[in-house]
Amino acid sequence: MATSTRDRNADKEKSRYRAPALEKGLDILELLADRPEGLSQSEIARALGRTVGEIFRMLNCLVERGYLSIQRPSDRYILTLKLFELAHRHAPIDRLLGNALPLMKEFATAAHQSCHLALIEGGHGVVVAQVDSPGHIGFAVRVGSVIALGATASGRVLLAFQTPEDRQRILVKAAHDAELGDTARLQRELEAIRGRGHEEMESTRIRGVHDLSFPVFDHRGSAIAALTVPFIERLDVADQGSRAHTREALARASARLTASLGGRIASAPTPPTTRVR
Repeated sequence: MATSTRDRNADKEKSRYRAPALEKGLDILELLADRPEGLSQSEIARALGRTVGEIFRMLNCLVERGYLSIQRPSDRYILTLKLFELAHRHAPIDRLLGNALPLMKEFATAAHQSCHLALIEGGHGVVVAQVDSPGHIGFAVRVGSVIALGATASGRVLLAFQTPEDRQRILVKAAHDAELGDTARLQRELEAIRGRGHEEMESTRIRGVHDLSFPVFDHRGSAIAALTVPFIERLDVADQGSRAHTREALARASARLTASLGGRIASAPTPPTTRVR
């Protein structure tokens, strides 16, 4: 099939903004991040499908700038701690909270509901930020509260939007949690959550509270946080107090927070094709 004019134009547009030297440098850094033992110049070239001549100057530049060092006498290139230092000049949790709190306050005002932000810590979840609903009436979860991963909307969202490998590692740490229940059933439920993009369920702690939770994604498309509302029906704010209104507002808030962090919203799994007989 011939390539369409639109596709050709899109390819030209992409190539206009390419930076080959930068791409080579990033390729080298990403490759060595997975090889703590280091690689020789020829091994790097072979792994990247380039010639030694193509990467020689780039390797020298990265060594001079302190991103790589050369192990002697094997002459293998390894990453230094410079990337680690750069990443920790701005603590990720500080950035997350700094971006989240204004959006959470805006959401609480619009939806007339409280909300909280939870992260995974070991084998459980932890509430790291919380905003009250406006007015005199509301229900909220305290900052610092520990939440069960399998029995809460926040925990289930945090589990659902992980890679299978990361999810398994988390579940191993949470093995002592009696509320996880049957893991095979939990896995099926998590895939259903992933398919619809969020979780909503009756609270397992407070009767009359209906929890709504949406993921906040990192650059890999994995959940780094869950933005959650312990929804209570408000009779004093008309349609703005409905669950549908709250769900839509929470979806927008979580998407905006993901975008502000440079995250990538995970796509839902493709359903299996049904053969027509």
